[in-house]
Amino acid sequence: MSGEKILVIDDDANILEVIRMRLKAWGYYVTIAKDGLEAKAALSNSDFNLAIIDLRLSEENGIELMEEIIRCHPNLPVIILTAHGTIESAVEAMTKGAYSYITKPFHNEDLLLHIKNALEKHYLTKEIEHLRSQLEDRHDFKQIIGKDKRMQKILEQVSWIAKTDCTVSLYGESGTGKELIAGAIHHNSNRSKGPFIVKNGSVAPEDLVEDELFGHVRGVRADARDKKEGLFVQADGGTIFLDEIGNASPSLQAKLLRILQEGVITPVGGVKSVKVNVRVIVASNMDLQKAVNDGTFRKDLFYKINVVPIYIPPLRERRDDIPLLAAYFMTGFCKVLKKDIIGFTPAAIQRMLVYDWPGNVRELQNKVEHAVIMANKNVIATDDIFTGANTLKNTFNSYKDAKERFEREYIENLLKITKGNVSSASKMAKRYRADIYKLIKKYRIDPENYKNGLITVNSGRDCV
Repeated sequence: MSGEKILVIDDDANILEVIRMRLKAWGYYVTIAKDGLEAKAALSNSDFNLAIIDLRLSEENGIELMEEIIRCHPNLPVIILTAHGTIESAVEAMTKGAYSYITKPFHNEDLLLHIKNALEKHYLTKEIEHLRSQLEDRHDFKQIIGKDKRMQKILEQVSWIAKTDCTVSLYGESGTGKELIAGAIHHNSNRSKGPFIVKNGSVAPEDLVEDELFGHVRGVRADARDKKEGLFVQADGGTIFLDEIGNASPSLQAKLLRILQEGVITPVGGVKSVKVNVRVIVASNMDLQKAVNDGTFRKDLFYKINVVPIYIPPLRERRDDIPLLAAYFMTGFCKVLKKDIIGFTPAAIQRMLVYDWPGNVRELQNKVEHAVIMANKNVIATDDIFTGANTLKNTFNSYKDAKERFEREYIENLLKITKGNVSSASKMAKRYRADIYKLIKKYRIDPENYKNGLITVNSGRDCV
């Protein structure tokens, strides 16, 4: 491979020049940086296929710089340059995300081999993302798999929310499918022909986050030779999805409130406001009401984004959907990977049902993908899915989890039998009505859902 863009960071001008000349001779496009400031400026203005970082920069820690770069660019492979006396630190860098390290002085052949291998890893990662995108058509409710009544209720909400232009807030643990729900809202809305822009949660510095969202004017920084359009401008006429809104800084919260109230943004370093027509969908895996009470999240912004809250249950609370989701992912991966697998062994299904899935649907998808790749028979066995000892430890619930699971299922069954009549349910359970209402509130159960039997939405379709 050649023609890829490589960023080289080293405070030794001679080393930089040597590496630059060698990489150019091998057909790569090279950008050099003598410190973290120049490196981050280059990364904010261009996409790279690989970064090479010297472990010992004179004024900063190479590992810390590498960690910061990986946080902001998680799919960017990094090669560490190190001297013989700092190999232990290079190994530490690999445990924190570096692809590999090479000691100085190095041979041309060694450097070229490391680069080729790292770029191969980069392209394999992109190919996996491409395969996954083939499994995740975000334009249709069909991709939201599930028969759980809460997911059916969510689909019902989404079907009418999509036709409005209201702000939506999605709550749920990481991996529950918040982005998928946001995509379904957009692609079934009147804005479906406009862009759908996703801003994932990030722990990047505040100024970089605001730069990405709002853009900047030319000359605001030494490296900002041209103006840059932010994501809100790119989303004009469409929808922007802001994940992990609870991580927003006070400054960013104020600017988001202004967008929702006035529909305008101001690029970083600018004085002129820009009008934008954007629908905002936000998501959080934290309790924003608690954050408001704690003083870390603005009350006025909370009320503005919480117009239509949707709570997405974790996978462990919708276990009946696990076999459906596993079969869906298996079929999709078999198709793209050209594998002939017909299903799972009963033991594998049972293990999946008792496992708690801390990573939720995303973890299930990843494990099924791994199982399809590794399976050497036409059925997937338990060991194909659960290869690590830590996943087996998780198959036995804590007392608290088991108690909560029993409470939820008990109340749901009571309401199902009594067709949503709380008074009858309390008599049958021989509990005070207040006790039943307390559990209904705790598990966000709506008795109305049980009055006419199980809710069904989009009959004949797969649901999440």
